[in-house]
Amino acid sequence: MQFCDECGSLMHTQDDRWVCRSCENEAPRDSQVEAAMTTRDGQQDDGAPAVADATQDATETMAESCPADDCDSDRANYEMLPKPGGSYEVRLFTCVECGQKWRES
Repeated sequence: MQFCDECGSLMHTQDDRWVCRSCENEAPRDSQVEAAMTTRDGQQDDGAPAVADATQDATETMAESCPADDCDSDRANYEMLPKPGGSYEVRLFTCVECGQKWRES
């Protein structure tokens, strides 16, 4: 994949040149650079990302009331995770008594 130095758009191949369809900038193709580019065929699928589990390796508990109607526990394990694409973290809780899971709102 090649991006235009002028406008940042994705460039397309046309014979021996890269051509930008947005601003019509052109650049010569370099076979060595193109050989190092990874194609979709060369990528691997690592599967779905792991789901966070606030009980895994959790040693910290805190005073937090369980939201389950039939549980009177006021202790929960917690884990702080970065929010995908965001600039802050989210706290995930798991009740130490019933295993109910929730996040800080």
